[in-house]
Amino acid sequence: MKIMNDIGTHDMNKVTSAEFQKKFGRYRDTAMREPVYISNHGRDSLVLLSVQEYERLKRRDREALRVDDLSDEELEAIANAEWPQEAREHDHETTKPRRVLKRV
Repeated sequence: MKIMNDIGTHDMNKVTSAEFQKKFGRYRDTAMREPVYISNHGRDSLVLLSVQEYERLKRRDREALRVDDLSDEELEAIANAEWPQEAREHDHETTKPRRVLKRV
């Protein structure tokens, strides 16, 4: 079954775990081209994807970018990003004055 993802730009495959078990070969082939989301009891629980895509994601996980490497679009997105409410609850941790340790 095809559905739109949360940002509405790409289709994704989503199947129940029962359907996945019945048609494993079909979804294995699909996962070579695009991720297959597998749900259990109505909730997404797994994503099947190709080894190449997994390795690409793992490389990006460790990739450190310099500000100069970001596009203007990416910089603008960062500048306009809103912190989630749960992150705002920790604002006091960054505004609290730091205690300076002195040698005696």
